[in-house]
Amino acid sequence: MKCPKCNCLDDKVVDSRSSKEGAVIRRRRQCLDCGHRFTTYEEVEREILMVIKRDGRRELFGKEKLAAGLYRACEKRPVSQQLVQELIDRIYNSIMDEYEREVPSMVIGERIMNGLRVVDQVAYVRFASVYRRFAEATEFVHEVQKLEIR
Repeated sequence: MKCPKCNCLDDKVVDSRSSKEGAVIRRRRQCLDCGHRFTTYEEVEREILMVIKRDGRRELFGKEKLAAGLYRACEKRPVSQQLVQELIDRIYNSIMDEYEREVPSMVIGERIMNGLRVVDQVAYVRFASVYRRFAEATEFVHEVQKLEIR
């Protein structure tokens, strides 16, 4: 592992522990050249999963894009970063476990909305307004009314 401070390739592992319910291993390392300590994370590499978009295009399914959408929906809301990260992990892992090669974008959008509905209703409506492409204010009002019924 390359030291982020001096780029030396020699280090030693000072501490290892399981993280995120055993899905990730956290390692504390120390550079043998400059002594700088840094942390790395190791996780199982999964197969490539493609998202089938509404128009038929296909693109890679990635945790980064999932995270970007959730963080954007929760921006300036009283939702902790830890809660958002747990939601990201839960959605990502459920999709990776359930689908092998391709997943419809609708599945991802619905899972995000279901998670946000529980976490923060304003974040839910923000995401839904983009995901469902509300064309008129009445569609937006209808979505908010559905929240009030629950």
